[in-house]
Amino acid sequence: MPGVNADPPGLDLARLSHHLEREGLTRGPLRAEVIHGGKSNLTYVVRDAERTLVVRRPPLGHVLATAHDMGREHRVMTALRDTGVPVPATYHLCQDPDVVGAPFYVMEYVEGGHPPLTPEIARDLVSVLATLHSIDPDQVGLGDFGRPDGFLERQVGRWKRQLDASRSREVPGIDDLYARLARDVPRSGSPAIVHGDFKLGNTLIVDGRVRAVLDWEMSTLGDPLTDLALFLLYGEFAELDGPGGAVPADPLPADPLLAAPELAAHYADASGRDISRLGWYVGLACFKLAVIAEGIHFRYTKGLTVGEGFAEVGDQVAPLVARGLMEV
Repeated sequence: MPGVNADPPGLDLARLSHHLEREGLTRGPLRAEVIHGGKSNLTYVVRDAERTLVVRRPPLGHVLATAHDMGREHRVMTALRDTGVPVPATYHLCQDPDVVGAPFYVMEYVEGGHPPLTPEIARDLVSVLATLHSIDPDQVGLGDFGRPDGFLERQVGRWKRQLDASRSREVPGIDDLYARLARDVPRSGSPAIVHGDFKLGNTLIVDGRVRAVLDWEMSTLGDPLTDLALFLLYGEFAELDGPGGAVPADPLPADPLLAAPELAAHYADASGRDISRLGWYVGLACFKLAVIAEGIHFRYTKGLTVGEGFAEVGDQVAPLVARGLMEV
């Protein structure tokens, strides 16, 4: 296994071994390998002679703790453990940065993968999303997990500020898209626990069913239809947060009996939520991904990116803007 008898980036195995043994989680020397890295939180598979665990810590060189709060991820997964939302069990949170150089937490290792998005898997993903959004935050100790009042207005304003900080060229229609979103913000229904980046790539699938939902670093309390709209949009456009800035999309099923409208209807039935304004939320998702893509393009033109694939990211912006303008 890669990383055997060597420290993977960001993980001092000797210090980690001593700490986890003291916590009763492992015994003896550890082996580890990075399974997810980059700008997101770093994820490691860690093994002793008998047990396999997962360790999560912030990315290397990270400064802003609020963007990669280990306690926040640990808290939401711990709270959801006994609900109908499949999450890995959490075992330990260490806020002491002296152990591995940053706060970290330890969770269950879950077997699973990312198979093609079949109609059955897509429907199960939407069912899981509806279950998440049906949970009363107060009942699971997450009543103070976010600020749902004004959530949508803050989202629109946040991505406009990001756009203004990334302008390097004329982007036809993007200011019109922002203006339409800003002047017609829907009234949110009851607030829910929002994942923030719900997609196939942030889950583990076993035998066509969702075995675990991962990567809760963007979770908060807010309007649940933002999750649904982003999930549906990921089925049309490339994701913009992978290596090189763009990786293959989670394509929605080709089966015409379970395309986006049918998935949205299934969500409405399962959650009881009013989706009559879903088009606005899809427009917001388009604006968000367009701004992310434009930011990557801006950094690419300034020579601030490393690796391949960045040159094409800017090409995503115009189609996203056009798609958003169709909806709002």
